[in-house]
Amino acid sequence: MTSCEARLYRVALPMRIAFDHPAARRRASDSLVLRLTAGDATGIGECAPRRYVTGETSDGVVEALRRYPMDALFDRLLATPPADLLAELREAGFEKTFGGVRAPGEPGASGNNLVCLLETAVLDLLTRRLGLHIGDVVSSAREQRQARISQVLDLSMDVTEFLDTRGPFHFVKVKASEDIERDVRTVAAIRDRLGPAVPVMVDANMSWTPGTAVPRARRLLEAGAGYVEEPLPPRSWRELRELRRATGVRVMLDESVCTLDDARQAVAFEACDALNVRVAKNGGLLASARLVAYARGAGLGFQIGVQVAETGPLINASRALALRCPDALTVEAGQSDRFFPEMIVSPPPVVDRTANTIAPVPGPGLGLHLNERAERWAALSWTHGGRQPVAPAEESSR
Repeated sequence: MTSCEARLYRVALPMRIAFDHPAARRRASDSLVLRLTAGDATGIGECAPRRYVTGETSDGVVEALRRYPMDALFDRLLATPPADLLAELREAGFEKTFGGVRAPGEPGASGNNLVCLLETAVLDLLTRRLGLHIGDVVSSAREQRQARISQVLDLSMDVTEFLDTRGPFHFVKVKASEDIERDVRTVAAIRDRLGPAVPVMVDANMSWTPGTAVPRARRLLEAGAGYVEEPLPPRSWRELRELRRATGVRVMLDESVCTLDDARQAVAFEACDALNVRVAKNGGLLASARLVAYARGAGLGFQIGVQVAETGPLINASRALALRCPDALTVEAGQSDRFFPEMIVSPPPVVDRTANTIAPVPGPGLGLHLNERAERWAALSWTHGGRQPVAPAEESSR
């Protein structure tokens, strides 16, 4: 029988610099990476579970993966021509093509991060076999030569240092604090330095209440903010509609919109102006592409976002989508080059910090492979007929 293997890595790379916002403080990555091999082809996928975003954790995704019928996935990869399997994936989605999971939004659905982990690995493997770039799977639009990216001011950095060191600026996201006066001063300082042309958004990460949201939004609008992101507890549809009507502020939703059904609810309640599309949160590349298409059809703006401290495959998956979306309000590229002294993938994702842009990643597939540093984080391995724990690499080989 042709050999097949799936190898799971629980990656907790220490971060050189921290990242703080109202919902979490991050000092290390928290990603699951899956290397999938079928015959002579290999693909790698990633998810980044965040309890405050989708309710998922890495522990929960690992347990779900232990129950997943990996042999059935191996059999389909070996028995079906890759072009046919890729076409089926694009038409029906991962859940119906491979089984073993239920689509996001369905009763008893599997978590979005489990689907993302499996789907990105399979898409990478199939597109490598076919000599395709993974962006070709999610959109027929021409790939941009570059995309401008936003800069994010989190709570670990002073606004003056941010303005002095993080330009040029195309779009600015400010992570809200508990102190509205501080946030107003921050937005005013950014607007004073950058002028009226650069959009500024304040991300409250669900930390406001219906009682505080209206006065805070008004203060931030007066200071020069154009958007607020996820200001209220997730899916506060009626309160979000009232916030928009009372203040005129434009609302971008993130944690509230994990599925296409969430987006439909938001539109039905007139609860938002834009969506933050993130590959892990939204259940993989194919679901994220469908969400972008829905946003366009509904007259909503959208950004292509990232989870903090992605470790490689997710970064390139997001970029593949972003570079096919010239109409995105903005694109987040992450800060892996700043966060991690060494990465587990080669070549490492690149950001042009002189222009704050990203360029297409090399293909085929996601254009990455796991390097020797990944073995430190190896946790589980599957072959036909079984699963076994993996002993991490010795310290001397890390």
